[in-house]
Amino acid sequence: MNFRRRTVLGAVGASFLAAPALAQDYPNKPLKMIVPYPPGGGTDGLGRITAQFLSEKLGQQIVIQNVGGASGTIGSEMVRRADPDGYTILFNASLFVLGKTVVPSCPYDPQTDFRAIAQAGEAPLVLLANNNVPGDDYASTMAAVAKDPKKFFVAISSGGSAGHIAMLAWLKRIGLPLDQILYKGTAPANTDLMAGSVQFFMDPWTALLPLATSGRAKGLFVTSKERTPLAPNIPTSAEVGLKDFNLSSWYGVWAPKDTPEPIVARLAAGMAAVSSDKAFIEKTTSLGIVPTARGPKDFAAFIKQEVETNTALLKEANFKPE
Repeated sequence: MNFRRRTVLGAVGASFLAAPALAQDYPNKPLKMIVPYPPGGGTDGLGRITAQFLSEKLGQQIVIQNVGGASGTIGSEMVRRADPDGYTILFNASLFVLGKTVVPSCPYDPQTDFRAIAQAGEAPLVLLANNNVPGDDYASTMAAVAKDPKKFFVAISSGGSAGHIAMLAWLKRIGLPLDQILYKGTAPANTDLMAGSVQFFMDPWTALLPLATSGRAKGLFVTSKERTPLAPNIPTSAEVGLKDFNLSSWYGVWAPKDTPEPIVARLAAGMAAVSSDKAFIEKTTSLGIVPTARGPKDFAAFIKQEVETNTALLKEANFKPE
């Protein structure tokens, strides 16, 4: 009996001591980064840039694998089921953390079934108006809308998206009953905005700023704390009177939930080095992405707050996912 107890304790001790050794050797082979969307989109683009720079910091190749379908849940589920050895990681966008709130068939809990590694960056939003909407600036436009709000419609690119959350927060802030039209993506919403079928649209500025800078729509405000050099004539939300209205679409890296702490720390250190890399900052900033540096603890706390706030907004709006 004593011998068996020593054996078991010895095995546990060996396992415990093996963890630091794992970190010392890790990574000793290429990593796989799952992007749960098809190639070519915003998440895929930033994922590839992040993988390139993280590969340099870790000293190992990182292979991007696009696994699209079911609103990103198929690829994310693949990571959840992967061995928690640090060689399969997930790159995803903020919609991911809302789980079943926006995708009823979602097979996982994003907060308990994954380990948050680091936030990679964020894309602030911009509120656009059709060119025929009255007003030369935000204040005069809102004055015109307030006179007959039922004449105006707002576009939502997809249920639970950063743009949807921001639009709900904005409608709550201004207190006007504007009807919402739900689309299946940014492109069809853009088309209807320019055609005048809807009058307002808010989504990440990475996709919408070209409409404003080319004069095809009016940019009323951006949700960043400072004006963007990509469209310096568009005021910030604070400048138009919307205090602390700094919402964004954001992106991050996750691993399977049982990934050993030393490996989590190694990945997080790599991401911290990426976020401070001047070349990474220049490359992402030119695309409208603001690099961020939240590590595992801060990122997990940020996610928790995001889920609580955004779930409450969706519930208050009686949002029913399809």
